[in-house]
Amino acid sequence: MNEDEATQHAEQLEAARVLFARPVSFVMGAVAVTQLPSDELPEVAFAGRSNVGKSSLINALVGQKYLARASNEPGRTRELNFFLLNDALHMVDLPGYGWAKASKVAVKKFQNLGRDYLRGRPNLKRAYLLIDARHGLKDVDKEPMDALDKAAVSYQIILTKADKIKPAELAQVVAATQDAIRKRPAAHPIVLSTSSETGFGIPELRLEIMRTCEVTL
Repeated sequence: MNEDEATQHAEQLEAARVLFARPVSFVMGAVAVTQLPSDELPEVAFAGRSNVGKSSLINALVGQKYLARASNEPGRTRELNFFLLNDALHMVDLPGYGWAKASKVAVKKFQNLGRDYLRGRPNLKRAYLLIDARHGLKDVDKEPMDALDKAAVSYQIILTKADKIKPAELAQVVAATQDAIRKRPAAHPIVLSTSSETGFGIPELRLEIMRTCEVTL
């Protein structure tokens, strides 16, 4: 990256920071696709295994601690939680998959809700599939990736909790993840690493979302 490109990138990161510092609010928690808000605004959705840090990441993006309800209890999110940023875009926190402290019937119900949303939301610009950097991709992650590929929904892998491992280990996980998704048709080729605790990677993710939703200030 030359000096001009670096300057432009810095300006874009600042614009994204300003966007995510604008007013943000919880809109609703939908328990059925028939309850979804209007599809006029662009949306991004956050999916991943239970307890991977979806709510914490949303809070870090907007610089708030309690906007999205984070919990130490896996499987707590059982609705499609919509957040409105700057009256310009929606961020959607999806129910986690892979484990939940609930009956099998209830688990299937709210996980199917997330799948139905991902398959049928016309204004969904990208799904962000969160993966714990300490563990990398697991077999349980293949099902949602297969479903997103089949539905032709663009998705990008976001490694969370990157501060919990050493930089060299993180680089290995990034490389392995990129290799694993290389032939997946709907997967974005760039894997991002983040930490909700330290803020690592958060500016870059903000910029990705701003670009993906084509939001300008």
